[in-house]
Amino acid sequence: MTDLFAAAGLEAGAPRPLADRLRPKRLNEVVGQDELVGPDGTLTRLLKSGRMQSIVFWGPPGSGKTTIARLLANETKLEFEQLSAIFSGVQDLRKAFDRARERRRVGKGTLLFIDEIHRFNRAQQDSFLPHMEDGTITLVGATTENPSFELNAALLSRAAVLTLNRLEPEHIEQLLQRAEALEGRPLPLDADAREALKVMADGDGRTSLNMTEEVFASVAAGSKPLSREALTSLVQRRAPLYDKSRDGHYNLISALHKAVRGSDPDAALYWLCRMLDGGEDRLFLARRLVRMAVEDIGLADPQAITQALAAKDTYDFLGSPEGELALAQAAIYLATAPKSNAAYVAYKGAMRAAKEHGSLSPPKHILNAPTKLMAEQGYGSGYEYDHNAEEGFSGQNYFPDEMRRERFYDPPERGFEREIRKRLAYWAARREKRQQGE
Repeated sequence: MTDLFAAAGLEAGAPRPLADRLRPKRLNEVVGQDELVGPDGTLTRLLKSGRMQSIVFWGPPGSGKTTIARLLANETKLEFEQLSAIFSGVQDLRKAFDRARERRRVGKGTLLFIDEIHRFNRAQQDSFLPHMEDGTITLVGATTENPSFELNAALLSRAAVLTLNRLEPEHIEQLLQRAEALEGRPLPLDADAREALKVMADGDGRTSLNMTEEVFASVAAGSKPLSREALTSLVQRRAPLYDKSRDGHYNLISALHKAVRGSDPDAALYWLCRMLDGGEDRLFLARRLVRMAVEDIGLADPQAITQALAAKDTYDFLGSPEGELALAQAAIYLATAPKSNAAYVAYKGAMRAAKEHGSLSPPKHILNAPTKLMAEQGYGSGYEYDHNAEEGFSGQNYFPDEMRRERFYDPPERGFEREIRKRLAYWAARREKRQQGE
Protein backbone atom coordinates (compact mmCIF):
# COMPACT_ATOMS: atom_id res chain seq x y z
CA MET A 1 0.00 0.00 0.00
CA THR A 2 2.85 2.35 0.86
CA ASP A 3 4.34 1.83 -2.60
CA LEU A 4 1.01 2.82 -4.23
CA PHE A 5 0.90 6.03 -2.22
CA ALA A 6 4.50 6.77 -3.16
CA ALA A 7 3.79 6.10 -6.84
CA ALA A 8 0.86 8.51 -6.69
CA GLY A 9 3.09 11.18 -5.18
CA LEU A 10 0.96 11.45 -2.06
CA GLU A 11 3.94 11.41 0.31
CA ALA A 12 5.70 14.30 -1.42
CA GLY A 13 4.13 16.77 0.95
CA ALA A 14 4.85 14.81 4.11
CA PRO A 15 7.34 16.34 6.53
CA ARG A 16 10.90 15.10 6.11
CA PRO A 17 13.87 15.70 8.43
CA LEU A 18 16.59 18.01 7.16
CA ALA A 19 19.08 15.13 7.11
CA ASP A 20 16.79 13.20 4.75
CA ARG A 21 16.16 16.19 2.50
CA LEU A 22 19.92 16.73 2.19
CA ARG A 23 20.72 13.09 1.52
CA PRO A 24 23.24 12.96 -1.38
CA LYS A 25 21.91 11.95 -4.79
CA ARG A 26 25.33 10.87 -6.12
CA LEU A 27 28.38 9.27 -4.57
CA ASN A 28 30.57 12.31 -5.21
CA GLU A 29 28.25 14.35 -2.99
CA VAL A 30 29.11 12.29 0.10
CA VAL A 31 31.36 14.37 2.38
CA GLY A 32 34.36 13.23 4.38
CA GLN A 33 34.91 9.87 2.66
CA ASP A 34 37.18 10.75 -0.27
CA GLU A 35 39.18 7.53 0.15
CA LEU A 36 36.03 5.65 -0.81
CA VAL A 37 34.03 7.93 -3.10
CA GLY A 38 36.59 10.46 -4.36
CA PRO A 39 37.91 10.39 -7.95
CA ASP A 40 40.40 7.66 -7.04
CA GLY A 41 38.34 6.17 -4.21
CA THR A 42 37.91 2.45 -3.64
CA LEU A 43 34.20 2.43 -4.51
CA THR A 44 34.74 4.72 -7.49
CA ARG A 45 37.28 2.29 -8.95
CA LEU A 46 35.04 -0.68 -8.12
CA LEU A 47 32.09 0.84 -10.00
CA LYS A 48 34.28 1.72 -13.00
CA SER A 49 35.46 -1.88 -13.19
CA GLY A 50 31.86 -3.05 -13.58
CA ARG A 51 32.26 -5.49 -10.67
CA MET A 52 30.15 -5.27 -7.56
CA GLN A 53 31.00 -7.37 -4.54
CA SER A 54 29.61 -7.73 -1.04
CA ILE A 55 30.88 -5.10 1.38
CA VAL A 56 30.94 -4.38 5.09
CA PHE A 57 31.09 -0.69 6.01
CA TRP A 58 32.77 -0.06 9.35
CA GLY A 59 32.47 3.42 10.75
CA PRO A 60 30.97 5.65 13.46
CA PRO A 61 27.35 6.81 13.45
CA GLY A 62 26.51 9.54 10.96
CA SER A 63 29.47 8.85 8.68
CA GLY A 64 27.33 7.93 5.65
CA LYS A 65 27.11 4.13 5.67
CA THR A 66 23.40 3.90 4.81
CA THR A 67 23.58 6.71 2.27
CA ILE A 68 26.48 5.12 0.40
CA ALA A 69 24.69 1.77 0.35
CA ARG A 70 21.60 3.37 -1.25
CA LEU A 71 23.74 5.16 -3.83
CA LEU A 72 25.56 1.94 -4.69
CA ALA A 73 22.24 0.29 -5.41
CA ASN A 74 21.30 3.16 -7.72
CA GLU A 75 24.66 3.10 -9.51
CA THR A 76 24.53 -0.67 -10.08
CA LYS A 77 20.80 -0.87 -10.91
CA LEU A 78 20.21 -3.27 -8.02
CA GLU A 79 16.99 -3.36 -6.02
CA PHE A 80 17.72 -1.81 -2.62
CA GLU A 81 16.32 -3.70 0.35
CA GLN A 82 17.10 -2.67 3.91
CA LEU A 83 16.88 -4.55 7.20
CA SER A 84 18.09 -3.69 10.67
CA ALA A 85 19.69 -6.47 12.69
CA ILE A 86 18.18 -4.91 15.80
CA PHE A 87 14.58 -5.36 14.66
CA SER A 88 14.88 -8.35 12.29
CA GLY A 89 15.02 -12.09 12.89
CA VAL A 90 15.31 -15.34 10.96
CA GLN A 91 11.85 -15.00 9.38
CA ASP A 92 12.66 -11.51 8.08
CA LEU A 93 15.87 -12.80 6.52
CA ARG A 94 14.09 -15.72 4.85
CA LYS A 95 11.50 -13.39 3.34
CA ALA A 96 14.25 -11.07 2.09
CA PHE A 97 16.10 -14.00 0.50
CA ASP A 98 12.86 -15.22 -1.11
CA ARG A 99 12.18 -11.77 -2.60
CA ALA A 100 15.74 -11.59 -3.89
CA ARG A 101 15.38 -15.04 -5.44
CA GLU A 102 12.17 -13.98 -7.24
CA ARG A 103 13.85 -10.86 -8.60
CA ARG A 104 16.75 -12.92 -9.84
CA ARG A 105 14.37 -15.09 -11.87
CA VAL A 106 13.33 -12.02 -13.85
CA GLY A 107 16.88 -10.74 -14.24
CA LYS A 108 16.92 -8.23 -11.37
CA GLY A 109 19.62 -8.20 -8.72
CA THR A 110 19.26 -7.24 -5.05
CA LEU A 111 21.50 -5.17 -2.81
CA LEU A 112 20.55 -6.27 0.71
CA PHE A 113 21.62 -3.67 3.23
CA ILE A 114 21.86 -4.83 6.85
CA ASP A 115 22.26 -2.05 9.39
CA GLU A 116 24.05 -2.98 12.63
CA ILE A 117 24.97 -6.33 11.11
CA HIS A 118 27.16 -7.18 14.12
CA ARG A 119 23.95 -7.63 16.14
CA PHE A 120 23.16 -10.84 14.26
CA ASN A 121 24.35 -14.02 15.94
CA ARG A 122 26.67 -16.56 14.28
CA ALA A 123 23.86 -18.67 12.80
CA GLN A 124 22.13 -15.61 11.34
CA GLN A 125 25.40 -14.39 9.83
CA ASP A 126 26.01 -17.84 8.32
CA SER A 127 22.59 -17.72 6.64
CA PHE A 128 23.90 -15.06 4.22
CA LEU A 129 26.68 -17.24 2.85
CA PRO A 130 24.91 -19.42 0.26
CA HIS A 131 22.95 -16.45 -1.10
CA MET A 132 26.14 -14.39 -1.42
CA GLU A 133 27.95 -17.25 -3.15
CA ASP A 134 25.30 -17.90 -5.79
CA GLY A 135 24.73 -14.20 -6.48
CA THR A 136 21.17 -14.03 -5.16
CA ILE A 137 22.15 -11.01 -3.07
CA THR A 138 24.95 -8.50 -2.91
CA LEU A 139 25.32 -7.97 0.80
CA VAL A 140 26.22 -4.56 2.20
CA GLY A 141 26.51 -4.58 5.97
CA ALA A 142 27.02 -1.60 8.24
CA THR A 143 28.61 -1.78 11.67
CA THR A 144 30.02 0.60 14.24
CA GLU A 145 32.07 -2.24 15.78
CA ASN A 146 35.33 -3.81 14.69
CA PRO A 147 34.33 -6.51 12.16
CA SER A 148 37.35 -8.63 13.13
CA PHE A 149 35.76 -9.20 16.53
CA GLU A 150 32.06 -9.08 15.71
CA LEU A 151 31.61 -10.85 12.37
CA ASN A 152 32.21 -14.48 11.35
CA ALA A 153 35.41 -15.23 9.48
CA ALA A 154 33.40 -16.98 6.78
CA LEU A 155 31.34 -13.85 6.17
CA LEU A 156 34.39 -11.58 6.19
CA SER A 157 36.15 -13.82 3.65
CA ARG A 158 33.33 -13.15 1.18
CA ALA A 159 33.09 -9.38 1.70
CA ALA A 160 35.41 -6.41 1.47
CA VAL A 161 35.68 -4.38 4.68
CA LEU A 162 35.75 -0.64 3.97
CA THR A 163 36.35 1.86 6.75
CA LEU A 164 34.48 5.15 7.01
CA ASN A 165 35.94 8.00 9.04
CA ARG A 166 34.23 10.28 11.51
CA LEU A 167 33.53 13.65 9.93
CA GLU A 168 35.97 16.46 10.64
CA PRO A 169 34.81 20.04 11.36
CA GLU A 170 35.45 21.07 7.74
CA HIS A 171 33.12 18.29 6.57
CA ILE A 172 30.43 19.40 9.02
CA GLU A 173 30.86 22.92 7.64
CA GLN A 174 30.03 21.61 4.16
CA LEU A 175 26.81 20.14 5.50
CA LEU A 176 25.92 23.39 7.23
CA GLN A 177 26.41 25.31 3.99
CA ARG A 178 24.15 22.86 2.14
CA ALA A 179 21.52 23.29 4.84
CA GLU A 180 21.73 27.08 4.50
CA ALA A 181 21.30 26.82 0.74
CA LEU A 182 18.26 24.58 1.16
CA GLU A 183 16.67 26.83 3.79
CA GLY A 184 17.49 29.98 1.84
CA ARG A 185 18.99 31.81 4.81
CA PRO A 186 22.16 31.73 6.92
CA LEU A 187 22.26 29.60 10.02
CA PRO A 188 21.39 32.00 12.88
CA LEU A 189 24.56 31.40 14.91
CA ASP A 190 27.47 33.71 15.63
CA ALA A 191 30.95 32.49 14.64
CA ASP A 192 31.73 31.04 18.06
CA ALA A 193 28.43 29.16 18.24
CA ARG A 194 28.90 27.81 14.72
CA GLU A 195 32.26 26.31 15.74
CA ALA A 196 30.66 24.94 18.91
CA LEU A 197 27.96 23.17 16.90
CA LYS A 198 30.64 21.42 14.83
CA VAL A 199 32.34 20.20 17.99
CA MET A 200 29.08 19.07 19.59
CA ALA A 201 28.29 17.04 16.47
CA ASP A 202 31.19 14.79 17.50
CA GLY A 203 31.94 13.74 13.93
CA ASP A 204 28.33 12.70 13.25
CA GLY A 205 26.84 14.30 10.14
CA ARG A 206 23.27 13.30 11.01
CA THR A 207 23.57 14.84 14.47
CA SER A 208 24.95 18.09 13.04
CA LEU A 209 21.96 18.40 10.70
CA ASN A 210 19.48 17.52 13.43
CA MET A 211 20.90 20.31 15.60
CA THR A 212 20.91 22.65 12.60
CA GLU A 213 17.25 21.87 11.96
CA GLU A 214 16.42 22.61 15.58
CA VAL A 215 18.19 25.97 15.36
CA PHE A 216 16.36 26.92 12.16
CA ALA A 217 13.02 25.92 13.70
CA SER A 218 13.65 27.88 16.91
CA VAL A 219 15.10 31.12 15.56
CA ALA A 220 13.01 33.20 13.19
CA ALA A 221 14.55 34.77 10.11
CA GLY A 222 16.09 38.14 10.87
CA SER A 223 16.54 37.38 14.58
CA LYS A 224 19.80 37.93 16.39
CA PRO A 225 22.22 35.00 15.92
CA LEU A 226 22.58 32.67 18.89
CA SER A 227 25.70 32.72 21.03
CA ARG A 228 27.57 29.59 22.12
CA GLU A 229 25.76 29.63 25.48
CA ALA A 230 22.35 30.05 23.84
CA LEU A 231 23.07 27.21 21.40
CA THR A 232 24.15 24.90 24.21
CA SER A 233 20.98 25.72 26.12
CA LEU A 234 18.82 25.10 23.03
CA VAL A 235 20.21 21.78 21.80
CA GLN A 236 21.60 20.55 25.12
CA ARG A 237 24.79 18.53 25.11
CA ARG A 238 25.16 15.42 23.03
CA ALA A 239 26.30 12.31 24.92
CA PRO A 240 29.89 11.34 24.09
CA LEU A 241 30.36 8.66 21.46
CA TYR A 242 31.48 5.95 23.84
CA ASP A 243 30.17 2.44 24.32
CA LYS A 244 31.54 0.92 27.51
CA SER A 245 31.13 -2.62 26.24
CA ARG A 246 32.59 -2.33 22.76
CA ASP A 247 35.11 -0.55 20.54
CA GLY A 248 35.01 2.84 22.26
CA HIS A 249 35.88 1.17 25.54
CA TYR A 250 38.94 -0.63 24.15
CA ASN A 251 40.14 2.26 22.01
CA LEU A 252 40.10 4.77 24.85
CA ILE A 253 41.70 2.53 27.47
CA SER A 254 44.41 1.76 24.92
CA ALA A 255 44.94 5.48 24.38
CA LEU A 256 45.15 6.08 28.15
CA HIS A 257 47.63 3.24 28.65
CA LYS A 258 49.88 4.37 25.82
CA ALA A 259 49.80 8.00 26.96
CA VAL A 260 50.96 6.91 30.43
CA ARG A 261 53.63 4.67 28.92
CA GLY A 262 54.71 7.58 26.71
CA SER A 263 55.12 9.88 29.76
CA ASP A 264 52.50 12.39 28.59
CA PRO A 265 50.46 13.40 31.66
CA ASP A 266 48.28 15.84 29.72
CA ALA A 267 47.20 13.27 27.14
CA ALA A 268 46.73 10.69 29.90
CA LEU A 269 44.41 13.07 31.77
CA TYR A 270 42.44 13.79 28.60
CA TRP A 271 41.77 10.11 27.86
CA LEU A 272 41.02 9.39 31.51
CA CYS A 273 38.44 12.19 31.55
CA ARG A 274 36.94 11.02 28.25
CA MET A 275 36.30 7.65 29.89
CA LEU A 276 35.02 9.18 33.12
CA ASP A 277 32.71 11.44 31.12
CA GLY A 278 31.47 8.44 29.14
CA GLY A 279 30.45 6.61 32.30
CA GLU A 280 33.27 4.08 32.46
CA ASP A 281 33.43 1.88 35.57
CA ARG A 282 35.77 3.73 37.94
CA LEU A 283 37.13 0.53 39.44
CA PHE A 284 37.98 -0.76 35.96
CA LEU A 285 40.08 2.38 35.49
CA ALA A 286 41.70 1.88 38.89
CA ARG A 287 42.62 -1.70 37.99
CA ARG A 288 44.16 -0.55 34.72
CA LEU A 289 46.21 2.08 36.54
CA VAL A 290 47.57 -0.63 38.84
CA ARG A 291 48.43 -2.72 35.80
CA MET A 292 50.30 0.23 34.25
CA ALA A 293 52.26 0.70 37.45
CA VAL A 294 53.41 -2.93 37.37
CA GLU A 295 53.84 -3.40 33.63
CA ASP A 296 55.33 -0.09 32.51
CA ILE A 297 57.02 1.39 35.60
CA GLY A 298 57.87 -1.51 37.85
CA LEU A 299 60.94 -1.03 39.99
CA ALA A 300 62.00 2.14 38.20
CA ASP A 301 59.71 3.74 40.79
CA PRO A 302 58.57 1.26 43.46
CA GLN A 303 56.11 3.87 44.74
CA ALA A 304 54.09 3.75 41.52
CA ILE A 305 52.09 0.68 42.51
CA THR A 306 51.54 2.16 45.97
CA GLN A 307 50.13 5.32 44.39
CA ALA A 308 47.86 3.33 42.08
CA LEU A 309 46.53 1.14 44.89
CA ALA A 310 46.06 4.21 47.08
CA ALA A 311 43.96 5.80 44.31
CA LYS A 312 41.75 2.71 44.22
CA ASP A 313 41.32 2.75 48.01
CA THR A 314 40.63 6.48 47.98
CA TYR A 315 37.93 6.08 45.35
CA ASP A 316 36.40 3.23 47.39
CA PHE A 317 36.37 5.52 50.43
CA LEU A 318 35.13 8.75 48.82
CA GLY A 319 33.12 7.56 45.83
CA SER A 320 32.14 9.91 42.99
CA PRO A 321 32.88 12.62 42.16
CA GLU A 322 35.55 13.36 44.79
CA GLY A 323 37.26 9.99 44.46
CA GLU A 324 37.83 10.53 40.76
CA LEU A 325 40.47 13.13 41.60
CA ALA A 326 42.54 10.32 43.14
CA LEU A 327 42.40 8.43 39.84
CA ALA A 328 43.51 11.57 38.03
CA GLN A 329 46.36 12.07 40.50
CA ALA A 330 47.50 8.48 40.02
CA ALA A 331 47.40 8.88 36.22
CA ILE A 332 49.61 11.98 36.49
CA TYR A 333 52.02 10.20 38.85
CA LEU A 334 52.33 7.18 36.57
CA ALA A 335 52.76 9.30 33.44
CA THR A 336 55.56 11.33 35.04
CA ALA A 337 57.34 8.36 36.66
CA PRO A 338 60.47 6.79 35.11
CA LYS A 339 59.49 3.88 32.89
CA SER A 340 60.72 0.30 32.86
CA ASN A 341 59.27 -2.97 31.67
CA ALA A 342 62.32 -4.91 32.91
CA ALA A 343 60.33 -6.79 35.57
CA TYR A 344 57.63 -7.63 33.00
CA VAL A 345 60.22 -8.90 30.50
CA ALA A 346 62.01 -10.84 33.27
CA TYR A 347 58.78 -12.52 34.30
CA LYS A 348 58.00 -13.53 30.71
CA GLY A 349 61.50 -14.90 30.24
CA ALA A 350 61.45 -16.86 33.48
CA MET A 351 58.05 -18.31 32.66
CA ARG A 352 59.30 -19.39 29.25
CA ALA A 353 62.36 -21.06 30.83
CA ALA A 354 60.18 -22.78 33.43
CA LYS A 355 58.07 -24.30 30.65
CA GLU A 356 61.09 -25.30 28.57
CA HIS A 357 63.11 -26.99 31.31
CA GLY A 358 60.28 -28.93 32.90
CA SER A 359 60.53 -30.26 36.47
CA LEU A 360 64.24 -29.90 37.23
CA SER A 361 65.06 -30.19 40.94
CA PRO A 362 66.78 -27.41 42.87
CA PRO A 363 70.48 -28.04 43.61
CA LYS A 364 70.82 -30.18 46.75
CA HIS A 365 72.86 -27.64 48.68
CA ILE A 366 69.84 -25.27 48.94
CA LEU A 367 67.42 -28.01 50.03
CA ASN A 368 66.52 -28.66 53.66
CA ALA A 369 67.43 -32.01 55.24
CA PRO A 370 64.77 -32.71 57.89
CA THR A 371 65.62 -36.45 57.98
CA LYS A 372 68.88 -38.39 58.45
CA LEU A 373 68.39 -40.14 55.11
CA MET A 374 68.11 -36.83 53.27
CA ALA A 375 71.22 -35.55 55.00
CA GLU A 376 73.09 -38.67 53.95
CA GLN A 377 72.00 -38.05 50.37
CA GLY A 378 73.61 -34.59 50.43
CA TYR A 379 70.56 -32.42 51.03
CA GLY A 380 71.75 -29.10 52.45
CA SER A 381 75.41 -30.09 52.17
CA GLY A 382 77.64 -27.11 51.41
CA TYR A 383 74.95 -24.47 51.86
CA GLU A 384 76.33 -21.10 52.91
CA TYR A 385 74.11 -18.85 54.98
CA ASP A 386 74.28 -15.54 53.14
CA HIS A 387 73.86 -13.41 56.25
CA ASN A 388 77.11 -14.88 57.55
CA ALA A 389 78.97 -14.31 54.28
CA GLU A 390 81.05 -11.24 53.54
CA GLU A 391 78.75 -8.30 52.77
CA GLY A 392 75.78 -10.67 53.03
CA PHE A 393 76.45 -12.33 49.66
CA SER A 394 77.74 -15.89 49.17
CA GLY A 395 77.58 -16.10 45.37
CA GLN A 396 76.31 -19.68 45.38
CA ASN A 397 74.39 -21.24 42.49
CA TYR A 398 70.62 -21.29 42.96
CA PHE A 399 69.66 -22.66 39.52
CA PRO A 400 69.17 -26.40 38.89
CA ASP A 401 72.48 -28.21 38.33
CA GLU A 402 71.34 -29.32 34.87
CA MET A 403 70.52 -25.77 33.76
CA ARG A 404 72.95 -23.02 32.90
CA ARG A 405 72.50 -19.70 34.63
CA GLU A 406 70.23 -17.28 32.76
CA ARG A 407 69.70 -13.56 33.16
CA PHE A 408 66.05 -12.60 33.00
CA TYR A 409 66.08 -9.27 34.82
CA ASP A 410 68.04 -6.52 33.10
CA PRO A 411 67.14 -3.18 34.73
CA PRO A 412 67.68 -0.01 32.69
CA GLU A 413 69.67 3.03 33.75
CA ARG A 414 66.48 4.84 34.85
CA GLY A 415 64.95 5.79 38.16
CA PHE A 416 65.47 3.54 41.14
CA GLU A 417 66.53 0.69 38.85
CA ARG A 418 69.77 2.56 38.19
CA GLU A 419 70.79 1.65 41.74
CA ILE A 420 69.54 -1.92 41.34
CA ARG A 421 71.64 -2.27 38.19
CA LYS A 422 74.78 -1.21 40.07
CA ARG A 423 74.00 -3.69 42.83
CA LEU A 424 73.45 -6.54 40.36
CA ALA A 425 76.69 -5.71 38.54
CA TYR A 426 78.61 -5.84 41.82
CA TRP A 427 77.06 -9.19 42.78
CA ALA A 428 77.74 -10.58 39.29
CA ALA A 429 81.42 -9.67 39.68
CA ARG A 430 81.54 -11.34 43.12
CA ARG A 431 79.82 -14.45 41.71
CA GLU A 432 82.29 -14.67 38.80
CA LYS A 433 85.24 -14.29 41.18
CA ARG A 434 83.92 -17.15 43.29
CA GLN A 435 83.49 -19.36 40.22
CA GLN A 436 87.05 -18.63 39.09
CA GLY A 437 88.28 -19.49 42.57
CA GLU A 438 86.52 -22.83 42.42
